[in-house]
Amino acid sequence: MATYPTPGQLLVVIDPVARRTDGESVRIAKDVLSAGASTKVCLPEGPEEFARALARRGSRRPVVVGDDRALLRAVSVLHRQRELAECALSVVPVGGVMSLARSLGVPTGTVAAARAVLEGAERRLDLLVDDSDGVVLGALHIPPLSAREAPAGAGVTAVGAGAGRDWLRTCQSLVRTLVTRPSRPSWASWTTAVDGSGAAARLRVEVDGRTVVDLDQPVEAVSVAPGSGGVASVEVRPQSGPGAEASPLLAEGRTVTVTGADFRYRADAVVSGPVRRRTWRVREQAWGLTLPVRG
Repeated sequence: MATYPTPGQLLVVIDPVARRTDGESVRIAKDVLSAGASTKVCLPEGPEEFARALARRGSRRPVVVGDDRALLRAVSVLHRQRELAECALSVVPVGGVMSLARSLGVPTGTVAAARAVLEGAERRLDLLVDDSDGVVLGALHIPPLSAREAPAGAGVTAVGAGAGRDWLRTCQSLVRTLVTRPSRPSWASWTTAVDGSGAAARLRVEVDGRTVVDLDQPVEAVSVAPGSGGVASVEVRPQSGPGAEASPLLAEGRTVTVTGADFRYRADAVVSGPVRRRTWRVREQAWGLTLPVRG
């Protein structure tokens, strides 16, 4: 259910990558937000300062100015601080990786996004949390999209308790790849899950304890996305036979466990792994995001 916050007092946390790569959009966002509300601007230089700013926000409503990774970082920090349920986040997308924000319904234009912060409504959204305390806001893919298809700057790192250690590497990777405009990811876009020998992956996928596919059936890809009502949507693509395409296996549930030999996965804009087992659980309406009011 959407709630309609007043602009009130805002804590505007500006991601360093956004400041370095698109200072003009950052300036526009600050001007629009400052014209409509009382703002306190924070310019963190690293993950510790980023987390400290959110922890000390007081009654101010946090607004992240940055790309998908900045939004993921903010949600992860609030999740680890166990303050996500009580905090409504806002984001003004600035940077080279905005596919996640776009898929969540956030305007990618700077002025429109800033106005949505001031005039929009808080919408509660489901969240996937894995057994390493990492979060997934949009969708995850096994295997991750190939380097050619993945969003620009996507690194092999985890959004969770250890994400801060990769701050510098993420910044450097993003700056190097800003010339490439990312395409909007589709959770139904597949690449083949192959190991080093070119063989299809063998994964066991369980949904709420029920086996959807086992290790004896090679698969091309797996995708998991939080839906609504506390249920995740799961799609498994078995390996196709000669001259025929295998029908996808579909399932829904609150807990998804994948087991296999050293697989990687892409959750939102971040590639993680390799791991041999990972479990994701749906947290219903676990976080709030300010979005434009629907007409």
